[in-house]
Amino acid sequence: MTQLIEAAQKGDRQAAAELLPLVYEELRKLEAAKMAAENPGLSLDATALVHEAYLRLVGDQHFDGRAHFFAAAAEAMRRILVDRARARQSLKRGGDRRRLRFDQLQLEAEETPAEFLALHEALDKFAIKDPRKAELVKLRFFAGLTNEQAAAALGISTATADNDWAYARAWLRLEIEKS
Repeated sequence: MTQLIEAAQKGDRQAAAELLPLVYEELRKLEAAKMAAENPGLSLDATALVHEAYLRLVGDQHFDGRAHFFAAAAEAMRRILVDRARARQSLKRGGDRRRLRFDQLQLEAEETPAEFLALHEALDKFAIKDPRKAELVKLRFFAGLTNEQAAAALGISTATADNDWAYARAWLRLEIEKS
């Protein structure tokens, strides 16, 4: 995939044509695995989420390798879920805020829009404080990457990713509990 990304960046149309189905399939597998443990009643399934993210990623966007692609994909999925959570949270749909614990939060944006929006707001603050750790959260939480995959995408060791993940979870939990 990295070679195809690099070739596509250099203008190789054949590489770009071969890359798109691979990218879509890899994202779909990651999200399907992540969402398999979620409630089956969610109106946004893995395929729909990946489809929307894929549509946002294609076009004039250029990627500087695999890590940049996964970072962009995670951000696209995050924005889609935030948009859906905001829509469900609106007062005309009976939205209501409540406190949550970060370690209990799962990717159930359709059922818990207030919790998801609280995470989104806290993550924006965290990105200002520590961009790399915030990127790790996005890759793990939104793109569904494992710790090892996220570490490789960020170019850091697995041990550093473990430490960053522990710190990020604690920081985000405290920030969400304050709100």
